[in-house]
Amino acid sequence: MVVSPEKVKALHVEMEKLEIFEKDIKESFISGSGSGGQKINKTQNCVYLKHLPSGIEVKCQKDRSREANRFFARRELLEKLKEKVLGIPSKKSIKEDKVRKQKKRRQRRSQDDQLE
Repeated sequence: MVVSPEKVKALHVEMEKLEIFEKDIKESFISGSGSGGQKINKTQNCVYLKHLPSGIEVKCQKDRSREANRFFARRELLEKLKEKVLGIPSKKSIKEDKVRKQKKRRQRRSQDDQLE
């Protein structure tokens, strides 16, 4: 999967708005794991990012391509920093909260059914 230059540019613009600089990010590459065959197991395409000022860490291996994983990891880091610094909830956390509420509601219903 190739990430378009427009998306990469938009990501860097958003990072600049939040004053997140490349010099503040420690990046390393780790050998991949999981399904994907021999290519995944032989190459170092898993991206590990650490934002040094905040200490937030991200590890990403969504794709077989190292460049695509670099983009996804930066995007995930940006979402985590927005959530921590600005208090803006990410789509992932909103979805997790929704599932948590559904499970709680189902549990209450099953307890009410058992009492009757």
